[in-house]
Amino acid sequence: MAEKFAEIILDGVSYKLPIVEGSEGEKAIDIAKLRDMSGYITLDTGYKNTGATKSAITFLDGEQGILRYRGYSIEDLAEKSTFLEVAYLIIYGELPTKPELESFNHQIKIHTMINEDMRKIYDGFPVKGHPMGVMAAMASALATFYPELIDDPKKQKAELDLKIVRLLGKMPTMAAWAYKNSMGHPVNYPQNRFNYVENFLHMMFALPVEEYVLDPDVVDALEKLLILHADHEQNCSASTVRLVGSSQVSIYSAISAGISSLWGPLHGGANQEVLEMLEEIQKDGGNVDKYVAKAKDKNDNFRLMGFGHRVYKNFDPRAKIIKEACDKVLNKLGVHDPILEIAKKLEERALADDYFVEKKLYPNVDFYSGIIYKAIGIPTDMFTVMFALGRLPGWIAQWKEMRENNEPIGRPRQVYVGATKRDFVPIGAR
Repeated sequence: MAEKFAEIILDGVSYKLPIVEGSEGEKAIDIAKLRDMSGYITLDTGYKNTGATKSAITFLDGEQGILRYRGYSIEDLAEKSTFLEVAYLIIYGELPTKPELESFNHQIKIHTMINEDMRKIYDGFPVKGHPMGVMAAMASALATFYPELIDDPKKQKAELDLKIVRLLGKMPTMAAWAYKNSMGHPVNYPQNRFNYVENFLHMMFALPVEEYVLDPDVVDALEKLLILHADHEQNCSASTVRLVGSSQVSIYSAISAGISSLWGPLHGGANQEVLEMLEEIQKDGGNVDKYVAKAKDKNDNFRLMGFGHRVYKNFDPRAKIIKEACDKVLNKLGVHDPILEIAKKLEERALADDYFVEKKLYPNVDFYSGIIYKAIGIPTDMFTVMFALGRLPGWIAQWKEMRENNEPIGRPRQVYVGATKRDFVPIGAR
């Protein structure tokens, strides 16, 4: 098959640039040598139209509402698999066999405990410190507790596998303990008789005098949320993990950077903003129609959080899946919360309003995830932590793929727009 090229003419000189095509028909122009050939670089603020890597992990088509992990549709995975099964798929490229999954699960379980010296670090955080700040710090601290670097190629795979199960095992414990610390409660140690999601809920909610009663619908909803959040192509935090990891820093430090990136309200903090919006509506009397009208008013600064998506242009495939789980959890728990009642009314109004339908402002995964977390008792400032637990396999896979591809250290260019050369003036003469 003949190689295809794009032609760019700069200052009257023609340059040929290779065209790269992905397995799903995505096309890109390879501009890696453009500067060497012509002296020009490309400018793409925010990298909105720049492919920074070739990846085999996740395929996303926002126009068609398609999300696949390693070729498997998100719909099939959410319905038929478990979070650890999906984590194995994303990280290692194939669905595990039964023995592989049993071994993977066992290895994670024996790494759920964290060093008691790490536990002492929690006492140094402010009681009301945001759990995401605690999580970023604790993830980074893992690099000091496990600093080993193995240079023997024969041992590198075993060492990497150990780091992977260590991260997957310890992150739920660190997250639950961040919550317990903020509440001033004694921590719950992990119990390996539970599965991954059950163990996290136990560590979050069990009290010294009574065991947390696990509801299968709650466990199922949380399992689905973790699956739906497991990876999402080259988003801000995944790109951060790859860029930080490109300096060959420890995987723990790269994951810590991903957590910090996810913390922002424009990324993982969106579901927290949904609940804060609902609380604002409640404090103002709970008039949903008033806020729907405000959202439609071009001169009003109010925005409906959790509606529409910057990538998905028709619908968020994850929202369709989690809406069913959301309805099941609310019905099962029989929760009577004015915040959740407002959320349901807002959803009904928006889905029936021509304005929102025409503009494709549908409820997205952040809208429903926030409602589920609220219903099962997870506090608002823990929402982004829940997102981080789900996204962990994706970050690991992105870091692993970048290292296996021997990608160079990231070093974006810039177009300088500052002052040109000027002479220094001594302080007395200024």
